[in-house]
Amino acid sequence: MSSRQITEKSLSMLRSLPRISLANLRDNPGSKKLARRGRAQHGGDKHGSGNKGSGQRQNYMRLGYETGNNPFYLRSLIDKDRVDITKPIDIASIVKSGQYNFHPEQKEYGINLTDEGADLFAAKINIEVQWASEQVIAAIEKNGGVITTAYYDPHSLFLLKNPKKFFESGQAIPRRMVPPPDAIEYYSSAEFRGYLADPEKVSEERLKLAQKYGYELPELEKDSSYNMFCERKDPRQIFYGLEPGWVINLTDGSILKPKDDELLQYYAS
Repeated sequence: MSSRQITEKSLSMLRSLPRISLANLRDNPGSKKLARRGRAQHGGDKHGSGNKGSGQRQNYMRLGYETGNNPFYLRSLIDKDRVDITKPIDIASIVKSGQYNFHPEQKEYGINLTDEGADLFAAKINIEVQWASEQVIAAIEKNGGVITTAYYDPHSLFLLKNPKKFFESGQAIPRRMVPPPDAIEYYSSAEFRGYLADPEKVSEERLKLAQKYGYELPELEKDSSYNMFCERKDPRQIFYGLEPGWVINLTDGSILKPKDDELLQYYAS
């Protein structure tokens, strides 16, 4: 075959073959192997979801959350008149403010009053909490206020979390249970202002704490709100102004009180 014939055959073959383009380019079979990506490759092991906690689960923090610190809306309960300081403050009044919630089902047993911002605290209050440090007690009493630490059993805490729901059930208000053995010492201590402590010993501890922190203890007897500062719940009482055994009728706005001697003796014990 002459060179001319070879050239013509080659040109004829090129005319019949498809044009080269990106659509018909391919690697030779087996020439390239794609490696699978394993854990901790390419500088990260979280697959774009960050490190532990809410970020990893795409469950981002709610608006206003301050990473464990006391949120601003809790710090402003008194300044914004969320609670009435002319009356004793307890769990019920704080929950009623709509700015605080707790979860007894998750073993949250009430309010722990911390000493954050104690140097700036200036309100004069009568407050009942479940636990408070020495600095907190000093900050409240320095202003002429009163603080009491009191125990609430889990059933009582469920009532305090949603009193309206309980009253609508038509049940009688139960008695608050006494503290368990491992908490009796704390709630009987005048030093920690326990609700089971001797009032005379509490007065002595108030004076000792004032001397320790170097402030003059205000005289409650001369205060115009003296009667309010003297208000205390009975150890069996859950709500201020409501006794165990009473049935609250929200529809009629009335209170049903037991009259049977056995019931009266039971709820008074």
